[in-house]
Amino acid sequence: MPQRILALALLCFLPVSGAAKKRRPPLPERVERIIAATPALARAHVGVRVVDLKGKPVFERNARNWFVPASNTKLYSTSLALTRLGPHYRMTTRVTAETAPDLNGVIHGDVRLVGGGDPSLSGRAFPYDKDKEWADAAPGIDELARQIASRGVTRIDGALIGDDTAYVWDPFPNGWAIDDPLYEYGAPVSALTLQDNSFRLEVRPGDTPGEPADVYLSAEPGQVVLVFQVTTAAAGERTRIRLDRPANTNELFVSGSIAADAKPYSALLAVPDPALYAAQVLAEALERRGIRVRDAPRARHRSRTQEPGPDWTIVLAERQSPPLAELVKVVNKVSQNLHAELLLREVSRHGKLFGSREAGLTELKTFLETTVGLGQDDVNFEDASGLSRLTLLTPEATTKLLVFMAASDASEAWINSLPVGGEDGTLSRRFQGAAEKSKIRAKTGTLSHVSALGGYLEHPRRGRLAFTVLVNNYNTLSSEARQGIDKLVSALLE
Repeated sequence: MPQRILALALLCFLPVSGAAKKRRPPLPERVERIIAATPALARAHVGVRVVDLKGKPVFERNARNWFVPASNTKLYSTSLALTRLGPHYRMTTRVTAETAPDLNGVIHGDVRLVGGGDPSLSGRAFPYDKDKEWADAAPGIDELARQIASRGVTRIDGALIGDDTAYVWDPFPNGWAIDDPLYEYGAPVSALTLQDNSFRLEVRPGDTPGEPADVYLSAEPGQVVLVFQVTTAAAGERTRIRLDRPANTNELFVSGSIAADAKPYSALLAVPDPALYAAQVLAEALERRGIRVRDAPRARHRSRTQEPGPDWTIVLAERQSPPLAELVKVVNKVSQNLHAELLLREVSRHGKLFGSREAGLTELKTFLETTVGLGQDDVNFEDASGLSRLTLLTPEATTKLLVFMAASDASEAWINSLPVGGEDGTLSRRFQGAAEKSKIRAKTGTLSHVSALGGYLEHPRRGRLAFTVLVNNYNTLSSEARQGIDKLVSALLE
């Protein structure tokens, strides 16, 4: 065989050189292709930043621009709480009286149910368990009632007062939407919190079309006046239920229709006055144990200028919350707004007579400036949960926080609090592919026209990276924006 032909034949068996292989486009190009190909992102304001745990940038896009973060705000409030209070911190709820019960078990005077910011007085599972559902129960209140009965109390010749003066009564932060307070996710913030300051409304069809529908409440809020006008529609028709509670009223209007063959309609709604609600439920629990309360329950709130009330030293019952690490896990796993707001106020109360939203935001600002290294050009907070449309931050700020917390003393509790891709919390149905599952721990965020994701990913070569993706001003379904974000994060893993 001639030498030239032999050389050509050998070339057929040689591997293709690296230059001749089809190369993957560089990461910036892949990111821009994903954004351009995703309608929810193409016309939106998109910010991305990825850094290693030394803070060295891997990729960034609009990293210094302002964004509404939605529930990514909780990354900041929970990191503040873990850093300032510590993972083992607990909150205490007490029942106190001015005088001890007499020989007949009678308390002559009022009794206070004193809130200490504990968010765990509910049917929610602690420690967090992704497989356990919320229960319409109040085991914490039942435990307090049991302790009171064990003190020999037989009657209260006074009122049961729900006392939330541990925090200034400021139930709704600036920037919340006007309809947020109707629902559980926008429940009023109170140092005395029961069942996430909510109750369940359930509407069931009547026996035949044209009949009024049936209504069920998980608890009788007492302070809510229910105006119910729902009829049973023919089988197969669409269920249409409308809820409305006019501002500054306690009237709850429920109207519309429900199909005769429809499943029950259910909604979690907020109570107007959480302290009064808790006092009402405890009074009912005492009545079930044969302890009569003479007067109707009342609430006691603190204004910004109010002086502290008398210290009632007779403790009839008390209950401690789970450790803060477990409380923070619920905040971040399920994105619980009320609990995040409580943690902010508790940080401001620690070591003081009472806490407030303003004082908590000052503590947060100080923490971010002096400890994390962020300034006023990086963040602007109005709340702790992210419901406020006035809260703003930059992608760069969030990755700086993530780097700091990964190296902090509270890093284990912090990272364990974040949802795991394809496993639990708000990421249980996202990142379920084999290449992504369990490789992402991140906090979600959703408001109208806002989606966010920020946390950590395990890169096959670079190890753990901190990342944030913020998307504002899209005008499609939130699910489409989330799908675009997931594509971006999957590209970061490649």
